[in-house]
This record gives sequence, C-alpha cells and structure tokens, in this order.
Amino acid sequence: MCLVNFVCAIITRALFILVALTGVWRVTWVKQDPKYWFLTFLFLPLVAEMIITLKRRKGKDYKWFSPPIFLFLISIIPSIWLLELHHQDPTTKEPECKKLDSWENVRRVIAVNESMGNLTYQNYLKNIDQMLSSVCSNDWILALHQILLILLIVGKWLLPLGGGVTRDELSQLLLIFVGTAADILEFTSETLSDVKEKSPQLVYIVLAVWTWSMLQFPLHLSVVNSTRDSEKGDEDVPEVSLLSKHSTDMWSVAEALFIQDGPFLVVRLTVMTYFDVFHQMLGFFAIKNFLVVILNLYRLVIVCHNFRQSRRGASRGGEVP
Repeated sequence: MCLVNFVCAIITRALFILVALTGVWRVTWVKQDPKYWFLTFLFLPLVAEMIITLKRRKGKDYKWFSPPIFLFLISIIPSIWLLELHHQDPTTKEPECKKLDSWENVRRVIAVNESMGNLTYQNYLKNIDQMLSSVCSNDWILALHQILLILLIVGKWLLPLGGGVTRDELSQLLLIFVGTAADILEFTSETLSDVKEKSPQLVYIVLAVWTWSMLQFPLHLSVVNSTRDSEKGDEDVPEVSLLSKHSTDMWSVAEALFIQDGPFLVVRLTVMTYFDVFHQMLGFFAIKNFLVVILNLYRLVIVCHNFRQSRRGASRGGEVP
C-alpha cells in the first residue's frame, strides 16, 4: 500500500508539472520571448513539496489543505493570465490558425505528420511544435482551462488520502469539485468574451475573481471534519459552539457567498447593468448565482435557528424543578 501511495503521489505531481510546463511553452511561443521560460522557477516549490511529502508523510496528503494542488495553481495561473491578457488585447493580430470546432478540423491538425514519411527525432519534434502552434489562441486557452480543472479533480482523486479523511468524504469532495469546475469554466469563457471589447479593465477583474475562486480546490473544509467531530463535541462538551458543531455547513455557505457565487453574481450584474451587455446565458447564470446566494443565506438562518432551539431545549432539560 505504501508503494501505491508513493507511485500515485509522484504521478500526480508529474502531471501537474507537465501541464504547467505546457502553459509556459505556450506563453513563450505567443510572446516570442524566451525570458518567459523563467516561469518554470514556479515549479520549484512543487518539487520541494513532493520531496518533503514523500520523505515525511510517505506521499499522503493533508486533511484540510492540499499543498500540491495549491502549488500547482501557483505554477500555472500566471501562464493563463499572460495568455488571456495577450488574447484579450484588441491590438493583438491573430495569425492564421486552425480552430478545433469540428472533428474534421481536429483531424487536419493531427494529420500534419502523416505525409512526412520517415522522420528524424529532431524533425519529429519540430513537426509536433508546428502542429501545436497551428491551433488558434482561443482554443489553446480554453483547452488549458479545461485540462486544469479536469486535472485538479483527477489529481485529488489520485493523491493518497490524508489522515482522518474517509473514502466517503473524498467522494463527496470530488462531486463538489465537478460542479464547481463547470461553473468556473462557464464564468471565464462566457464573461471574458462579453467584456473583451467593452472594458479592458474589467478583464483584470474577471481574471482576479477567477483566480480567487480557484482557491476552493486546495481547501477541503466544506466536506472533511463534518459529522463525526460535531457528534463527539455534543457528547463531550456541554457548551459546544455554533462554529464547531456546524463547521461544514458554515464553510459551505462562506464558499458560496464569498468565493464563488457571490463574486460571480457581482461581476455578471456589473456586465449587464453598467456595460449594457445581455444575452440569455448571461441572464440565466446570473439568476442561478442569485438563487444560490439566497438559498445559502436561507440555509445559514435555518442552521442558526436550529442551533438556538437545541441550546434552549438543552438548558430547559438541565433545569432542576
């Protein structure tokens, strides 16, 4: 079992580094400046974390926080920022490229090497570089966003469980990650296309909100340390606090209000009202964010009300007639 954990820990971090390296390569190619290879220095904390974790924890992750996922985000987010800002710049001239919007176009991109016959190793690498470079910038950026989110989910699944985390909690966390990833991908792809020509400053705001929302993935507080700790507190501590008893519910509400749906709603309302941009999908997702915010506030009120009722019942039951 230790060998499996060891292998899974190495494979996961290797995939993280490979995807981040792909992002750096794309930035270097787009900017036509080799100095952007210095972004690879951001991989060093992830490598150091891997060595420390394998040596001290046998590859096991932590309970409430995942350092490899956090360091992976640090290594790849700057590359995505640079690509997005370069693509959103209205003065940037797009070279002739191939879109990946149909199976036929995908086959044309992949078939670039089929007519070349026998190739040397250097020529093969050159043709691979030519094939990847022929893809349009928008498709490249969207692919990086998609691969990033998928790898965050798969990577968390492959990482060895931290102490105290059950398989049931991991399955709940992965299901939450899937829904969160879908919302985040829609927010970046749709909102950035809406504000590109309206306000370059809002592009920075959208990217900042996207970066802030990605911080949900290294944190596990919305699932881990839920029922067992609260039940233990009820038995052993007479005056248990609201936060300790309902920590999972409180963190879920905080994530929705301050990390994802709340900021997403503010940005979408700004786009619709201040910049006078509206279409069906933008309106739908704004309503969706509003409903999630309202329902989480309702959930918070119910949790607080039930906690007060239980405290009052406990105090009356403890009174001696």
